[in-house]
Amino acid sequence: MTVTSHNTPFHEGERTAQERAGVGDVAAWAGGFIRDYLPEQHRDFHRSLPFLVATGGDAAGQVWVTLLEGAEGFVTSPDPRQLHLRAHLGADDPLADAFVAGGDIGVLGIDLATRRRNRFSGTIRPDGPGYGISIRQSFGNCPQYISARAWTRVEAPRGAVAWSSALTKEQMARIRAADTMFIGSGYHGEAGGAANGYDASHRGGAAGFVHVTDATHLQIPDYAGNNYFNTIGNLVVDPRVGLLFIDFETGGLLHIAGRATIDWAPKDSHDRSARRMIHVDIEAVVDRSAAIALRWTKQDQTRRLTLTKRVRESRTITSFYFGPADGRPLDPFEAGQHLPIKVQIPGQIGTSKRSYSLSGPPDARGFYRITVKREDNGLVSRFLHDGLREGDVIEARAPAGDFVIPDVRSPLVLVSAGVGLTPMVPMLHVAASRGQRVYYVHGAHNGYDHAMHGEVTAMVRDNPLAVQHIVYSRPEDIDVWGRDYHAAGRMDADTVLGLNAGPQAQYMLCGPAAFIADMRCGLEARGVTPERIHVETFGPTG
Repeated sequence: MTVTSHNTPFHEGERTAQERAGVGDVAAWAGGFIRDYLPEQHRDFHRSLPFLVATGGDAAGQVWVTLLEGAEGFVTSPDPRQLHLRAHLGADDPLADAFVAGGDIGVLGIDLATRRRNRFSGTIRPDGPGYGISIRQSFGNCPQYISARAWTRVEAPRGAVAWSSALTKEQMARIRAADTMFIGSGYHGEAGGAANGYDASHRGGAAGFVHVTDATHLQIPDYAGNNYFNTIGNLVVDPRVGLLFIDFETGGLLHIAGRATIDWAPKDSHDRSARRMIHVDIEAVVDRSAAIALRWTKQDQTRRLTLTKRVRESRTITSFYFGPADGRPLDPFEAGQHLPIKVQIPGQIGTSKRSYSLSGPPDARGFYRITVKREDNGLVSRFLHDGLREGDVIEARAPAGDFVIPDVRSPLVLVSAGVGLTPMVPMLHVAASRGQRVYYVHGAHNGYDHAMHGEVTAMVRDNPLAVQHIVYSRPEDIDVWGRDYHAAGRMDADTVLGLNAGPQAQYMLCGPAAFIADMRCGLEARGVTPERIHVETFGPTG
């Protein structure tokens, strides 16, 4: 089959970037995540937000990024393919004249407090008190690299607007202090292509992660992510790029437009953890002080945790047990939530932040447990495995996340692959305590790679309402002899549905993105409604 932008969610620039990065055939599995409508949970999410980040092109085709805000409930969704916004861009916004009927737009919905985000693209039209958006593509994102902030709204007059072709010293200082920015890019290929349009994306890191070379040049690190390469792929084909920096304390917006080039193998860069570097040549700057009514305060209240124990769970997976360094009780958590941690890695500028699923029972007293796979290219996972010793101290925020057990008593089907079992183990604990029927379905390469098998088997043995089904894709001779698994080969939707959990079962899926996409598509194709499928993905972001 000839691949065109009509029958793949990715255009030639994205496929070129994926191939160059060596991430395989992303299009083969990503279709399970990229939809031409908004799932119900995404509609609910966007309706709850006080702002959206949007990108598009002006009359000259230059890309800009801006922020749309409104009163509570300013986003509505009459159906899965439509959003309505009761908001208008100010006349001083660089995208004000671009929001015309049929214009392309890329949008990012992001909740900085919960660190959740979703992206979509579509076409916009003026619509009474605001705008209507018809959805073309939508998909979710992981919470990595997002600095948590809580918002408030103030009554304040709009500030001044300044246009220029280069950054001032004050603007350069603001960028150097930023831990958050938004980047916009676009692609317009053959007419009607699903991959056409604009993309708005979040970028984050320690303060200084964006390097200011001089008044007209920036360097933006590109870290490991979902492997879609939407931004990089767009820039491969069309170098026009837009950036947005928000002054969270004053509501100021700093818009930057320019041209980008990609350094695929950065050496001697300011950020050694970057996989690639985006070099931006600045062409235009719009500085709008007090442009919005929203203000944010950083939720950086962390506490110190002491590593009390390490347990090797498999060849590449280790559990880390943390207790409170100050002796105070730990914050409670729900099964499926993650622990946002912050570590100082020798040789790195600033601290590195990651979120790892809590793998211990929620009713445990005195410790958090995270279970981490060592990734060869994972900066933080390598540090945890190779550098963190019992007695060492890290920092962490309170547990967070919305991948939790639905508030129903229907049968629960926990489906995972690899280290995706980490949120499932505490869910298994909770199901036992609630007297809820539960099916634990897990896939691993073999017994050497199967983490926490003994713990799970013991829980299932002691719970008459629990069923375990283990699939090894490449069992070793010792596995065959020991029969610690139930089937060999590839785990798919038929495997899961063969357990006959019933028509009301809730399916919790966690694992590599390709696994989740294939499993979700398979379940939906066999009649499981999307509302009963709940997903949590991970990738080699380490």
